[in-house]
Amino acid sequence: MSAAETLQIACPHCHAINRVPGARLHESPVCGRCKSRLFAGAPFALDTVHFDVHASRSDIPLLVDFWAPWCGPCRTMAPAYEQAARLLEPRLHLAKVDTEAQPSLGARFGIRSIPTLVLFHHGRELARQSGAMPMQGIVQWARQHLPS
Repeated sequence: MSAAETLQIACPHCHAINRVPGARLHESPVCGRCKSRLFAGAPFALDTVHFDVHASRSDIPLLVDFWAPWCGPCRTMAPAYEQAARLLEPRLHLAKVDTEAQPSLGARFGIRSIPTLVLFHHGRELARQSGAMPMQGIVQWARQHLPS
């Protein structure tokens, strides 16, 4: 991402696509439709209806935590994932998909164990990691797999 280019960024609140100059990413841009911050420093929940807007149409890479409420390791990793969002934004968005509430997304991406992190950019899966990780591990893994 160069500072000179204009990026399309999906709003984590209303899912509208916003055009933001790359140079302004660190200035807390807000959504043109709902006026919420495009980078809130926290993961947001995704469902089947809005998944492709964020994974395919947004120019910002998307890191997704596939999890379930009954999963102990998922609940253990949740605070670390939340902390990682504050460190990784605005370079990427962090989202969570509850595989119990959204089983079609789990099936679509062949999620066999949870938690599983999957990094997407322009609709392509760039990397995948299963198992709970500490915050530093999440940040290091995500940065290692980000497109240049």
